[in-house]
Amino acid sequence: MTQYREAYIMEVERFAIHDGPGIRSTVFLQGCPLRCPWCANPESQTQGPHLMYQARKCVRCLGCVQVCPIGAVTAFEGRPQFDRDRCIGCGTCKSVCPGGAISYIGSRMRTDAIVQILSRDAAYYRESGGGVTFSGGEPFVQFPVLYELLVLCRERGYHTAIETTGDTPWENMEKALPFVDLFLFDVKHWNAGWIDRVTGGNGERIQANFARLASLAADKITARIPVIPGYNYTEDDLRRIFALIASCGVKRADLLPYHTLGVDKYSELGRKYSLRSVKMLSKKELSGYRDMGREYGLQVEI
Repeated sequence: MTQYREAYIMEVERFAIHDGPGIRSTVFLQGCPLRCPWCANPESQTQGPHLMYQARKCVRCLGCVQVCPIGAVTAFEGRPQFDRDRCIGCGTCKSVCPGGAISYIGSRMRTDAIVQILSRDAAYYRESGGGVTFSGGEPFVQFPVLYELLVLCRERGYHTAIETTGDTPWENMEKALPFVDLFLFDVKHWNAGWIDRVTGGNGERIQANFARLASLAADKITARIPVIPGYNYTEDDLRRIFALIASCGVKRADLLPYHTLGVDKYSELGRKYSLRSVKMLSKKELSGYRDMGREYGLQVEI
């Protein structure tokens, strides 16, 4: 009997259209070695269930305070206060919340159960040229799980893509390579030290992995550049990033304008968002960089 691994996931999003070609299913895996200040999925950074509290839905009944089995919910000025370090993710508080103010993101699911969900849309993959994308977090954090899912998808003929920061031992990328059709590889900056300082990631390893992967399969890579005001949104920085990508032989790059769609998640998780005063970028504001990318032989999309 096959022993399937258990994955820590946030969700399986069906009918995704921005995570690779065609109609896709995106599997969001938990765990990430980076802590980017602009991260839109903070609930993906660590593994396990994360308690989300939407204050606007709370009716202040304080039923959650009464039922928490370990006293991780207390009352302050008529509202519940959550000690997330103590929370064991049992869901008791959620079960008694009449307003739906409490939810959990993050669960464990076996790889065969994930593939069963993916199989529901196999016809859409075939008709649209789509497939399955593994995202996060950083999918390579759960590499044994990721590898098993890649093999299962290949057995079924699904096109596969991975959204990755590149911060993983090279051996993982090398082993995954035969089972991956597309790497959506983050290129956050041209300076490895900047990556270390701002994101907490291993900039040298990320850049070395990008160059090494490109030397083997440049045609499988689309570089993805999150454009963040105050961090890399200058003509000089973007020019240097384009030059780095082109020097590795990669021909495709996506510019991802900064957005604030994940800001509410921080308050729901009881965390502060440091870029709250930064305004979203429009596609129009980045349109001129398409021409700059062409100077380096790149096909740039926004």
